[in-house]
Amino acid sequence: MKNILIADGHYVVRTGTAMVLESKLQYPCNIDFAETYLEAKDKVSKKTYDLLIIDIDIPQSIFKAMVKELKKKQKQLKILIFSTYDENIGIQYIEEGAAGYLNKGATEKDIIVGVTSIFEEGYYYTMDMMKKLVTQSTELHSVEKLSKREFQIFKLLAEGNGNIEISNSLNLKMSTISTYKKKIFEKLQIKSVVDLVRIYDDMH
Repeated sequence: MKNILIADGHYVVRTGTAMVLESKLQYPCNIDFAETYLEAKDKVSKKTYDLLIIDIDIPQSIFKAMVKELKKKQKQLKILIFSTYDENIGIQYIEEGAAGYLNKGATEKDIIVGVTSIFEEGYYYTMDMMKKLVTQSTELHSVEKLSKREFQIFKLLAEGNGNIEISNSLNLKMSTISTYKKKIFEKLQIKSVVDLVRIYDDMH
């Protein structure tokens, strides 16, 4: 049994979506409703849900901050954004941690495909969104932003060398290596060597 919470300020949207899921979804489901963001947050605090379907413009919305706030209450919660906004807005919510996005103009089939995909794959993106996400990710972490020296240090870090080894190898001060490392992290918009190694691995 899948526990689903539909959070939307409009009665017709809540009940219409529930009817589609109850009649067409291949998983048996128990559906709850929330009319405001605070009500949704309260319900997520008290009960474990497999999926939250939420409108960006739900009354009391705090917009993108809703995703992280709700996931703090339930780390494994899958959030499907259901909105009239275009996919570029949907991508911003996915970057915050939402599992997918559906436009309110979606067909019955789209809704079932989206929800089923989240249950089975853990996410739901349209093909266009997938392309945009890949492009943005590539641009975000592009090593072409690095200078020759920064790339040299990036490569040495990715290969498992610490600051001391790199300092000795390049005949540079430890403080200089630390400064370069900080610049590399800023340019690639990463927070750890683990992220750096992932980018390095993706290049090969």
